[in-house]
Amino acid sequence: MTEVRKRPTTAIVGAGAAGTLTAVQLCESATRRRTPLDLVLVDPAPEAGRGTAYATPDPRHRLNVPAGGMSCYPDDPGHFTRWLCRHGEPTVGAADFATRYRYGAYLADTLGQAVVRSHGTVSVRRLRTRAESCTGTPGGPVELHLADGGLLTADNAVLATGPAAPTAAWAPPALRTSLRFVNSPWTPGALDAVREDTADLLLVGTGLTAVDLALTLDRPERTVHAASRSGLLPQPHALGPVGPMEAPDWPHDPTLSGLRRTVYRHVSRSVRTHGDWRPALDSLRPHTARLWHSLTPEERGEFLAHESALWNTHRHRMAPTTAESVTRARTARRLQVHTGTIAEVVEDGGGLAITLSNGRTLHVGWVIDCTGPGQRLEDPLWRSLFETGAAVPGPLGMGVATRDGRLLDAQGRCARPLFTLGAPRRGELWETTAIPEIRVQAAALARQLLAPPARRTARRRPVDGLGLPLSTHAEAATAYRSGLDRVLKVRAGAEDAFARAIALDPGFALGHAALALLGHECGAAVDVPRALADAQRCAQERADERERSFVDVVTRRVQSTDGDRALIRHLDDHPADALALAAAVPTIAFSGATDLDDDYALRLVERTSPAYDGHWFHTSLLAFLRQEQGRLHEAGELAHRALGVEPASGHAVHALAHVHYESGAHEAGRDWLDGWVSGQGRGTVHRAHFSWHIALHELALDDPAAVRRRWFAQLAPGRVTGVRALVDSGSLLWRARLSGNWQGELPTSDVLDSVACEVLERPATAFTALHAAVALTAAGDLPALRRLRDHATGADPVQREVVVPLCEAFAALVEHRFHDAAHGLDALLPVLRKVGGSAAQREVVEETLLYALVSAGRCDAARRLLDARLDRKGAPRDRRMLAGLAGLAGEGGRPIGQPG
Repeated sequence: MTEVRKRPTTAIVGAGAAGTLTAVQLCESATRRRTPLDLVLVDPAPEAGRGTAYATPDPRHRLNVPAGGMSCYPDDPGHFTRWLCRHGEPTVGAADFATRYRYGAYLADTLGQAVVRSHGTVSVRRLRTRAESCTGTPGGPVELHLADGGLLTADNAVLATGPAAPTAAWAPPALRTSLRFVNSPWTPGALDAVREDTADLLLVGTGLTAVDLALTLDRPERTVHAASRSGLLPQPHALGPVGPMEAPDWPHDPTLSGLRRTVYRHVSRSVRTHGDWRPALDSLRPHTARLWHSLTPEERGEFLAHESALWNTHRHRMAPTTAESVTRARTARRLQVHTGTIAEVVEDGGGLAITLSNGRTLHVGWVIDCTGPGQRLEDPLWRSLFETGAAVPGPLGMGVATRDGRLLDAQGRCARPLFTLGAPRRGELWETTAIPEIRVQAAALARQLLAPPARRTARRRPVDGLGLPLSTHAEAATAYRSGLDRVLKVRAGAEDAFARAIALDPGFALGHAALALLGHECGAAVDVPRALADAQRCAQERADERERSFVDVVTRRVQSTDGDRALIRHLDDHPADALALAAAVPTIAFSGATDLDDDYALRLVERTSPAYDGHWFHTSLLAFLRQEQGRLHEAGELAHRALGVEPASGHAVHALAHVHYESGAHEAGRDWLDGWVSGQGRGTVHRAHFSWHIALHELALDDPAAVRRRWFAQLAPGRVTGVRALVDSGSLLWRARLSGNWQGELPTSDVLDSVACEVLERPATAFTALHAAVALTAAGDLPALRRLRDHATGADPVQREVVVPLCEAFAALVEHRFHDAAHGLDALLPVLRKVGGSAAQREVVEETLLYALVSAGRCDAARRLLDARLDRKGAPRDRRMLAGLAGLAGEGGRPIGQPG
């Protein structure tokens, strides 16, 4: 009889931010690992993700961390920003501060997406009730007794209960019993009477809670008082990003006094270097928990008594817009801040007379507790755990004692499968209440709670199309092979095939990495950072050395960190990795490895030849590289050989297209390629590029009517979109105008409208950047051209070396500074190869140079350039342009083929 394995059950008590982040990590990790799991969220709230912090609908309540620091995922920092862009805020950036309510919606949506993706592996239930006590035997299951009378039995439980509730223990008895005292302002309806009244208020506390409530309750006729022991409001965030700063060198044996001196020196250095103390404080964040742990209990107590208020006001800051509103309210005296505690409370004609310890008496209608969370966890669930010894208070009575998030009992053991994260670990970690810390803890808990990824048995693994093993099952491998085959043939559908592979196996690292590569380099509709983060997670859990190496290569290419050299090292170790070879060789699908010397691609293809044994894909690449060498006859033979085996090989067709163009066989090339595009090439992913090649022949043949027909039939936006519209359609328009083959209005605005602003002004590669510059020049959009230049200044080395001066030369052209334009373009010709692509694509810069020379009156230089072009290949267009220059003497003349 076969034993049926029981699905493990994990309970998460609390569905606020901490519980939601834990649920997201559990759903996704279990799905990647193919680990069945029953997940139960216990929380009475109507919606997961909001908790107390993110339930407020007031748009004035903003996050106190920029959007770039609020992602659900520690390894995908831009996730929240991209979510905002997709949900109605397309211009938001990483430095912007979203509203708290929007962030709650983001948490809820992210959890919903994780639940949908995990369907079939993880079952998720929500119980709209509270857990009031916890029982169970050490080593056995957890039994949660619910407020509705139910009993939930789970293999383990995560207590994501958030901060301890405020206790108002600080308040005098006369205040605690007053109907004018609001001790829990975030409880729904708690502030209704306060909003309807116009009487003055006293907020006890001057932290972020007090700031939010001061904005909510601000009225022209009301004074809001805020009082605390320190009288310090939170500091504002900087208006713009300030340079990062390294953490200081810590004392070898840190004490509180030693750390104090180190931090103050560090802050002083930051002010001298950056003119701001914030980089110094921000640099401490990764080290705070370790430093806190290194202090003795006495030193921690001393810090809480003397430094905590100063730390909190500088560490937990206000959004700039919030700070501006607070400043306006203080300037108008509608917000007044006091230093002191409440010494006496007297009922005063329907209000309260509050005497502070500084001797001042305030007459207010309401007092609101804004002192923040309590020190000790006091709700029924935690009390039951403390009373039974299943949990003990944390250091200094704050939160609960844990070991790596697992609760310690009265004997100091991790006897029960009970875990927690976030605010309950405050005594242990000090800084643990913000999303950047909680998301890391959530990911760590998911690794603890789930079984290690299942080890595959010794059965043979499925393989890709070249025989390399894949760390997945047969169905996903079939989908991956289909995607790889489409990439190698340059056919449509690769993105869908790779997506199908990871849908069948969400833990398949190579599938995620392939998608990230297509999104980054080919403009596929892929959330590249998300796909890359998934690839990295999966590679850590289930991948062989080749797959991990490939994920690292894609990571480096996306992040522009030595990606080319990592790719070459990968191919040295794994020469039969066809997807990596396709990415390395700049033919048509990818930009290639551009940061190496000119002959690297040829040497690479020749070196990997034994691994392919004449395979049509490898032969196709070699054909393309031979034509780049000028060995056109040999390239043509190789291309025909590859097409004889695989007629759909886009790389071979591309090589042959270049052979025809570079040899001046324009009529034959036009006719052959036109036949292939209308037949075997119907399914090619870059069909527009092959149409562009046909149009180049028609341009060279000086046939403007054919060029216009080709553009409107096969290259106009609508038929072509995204990067291809930029690279092919936009560049063709400009070349047609430069050569006089396009009269009338140039429809460049149609091209620009079809391309995302991100691609135009912040392109990921130098190759895309070059064509963005061409299209913007054709449109005469000088401001966008300068924005592109500014982006390239801070981008990868090739963009800095080539695209920056290219933009400056094109800007000179737009401004009719033709001598400057010609000088800049001429200097760039020797280094253009670094942007990738082919000589035919880079030729657009040479043709722009020709136009600039003629416009500058330098006709002799233009004739020399045309003579050199005609020596390389014949073209009726170039002969016509040369004839147009024949009657012009010296360095003077008039432009030919001038754009209108």
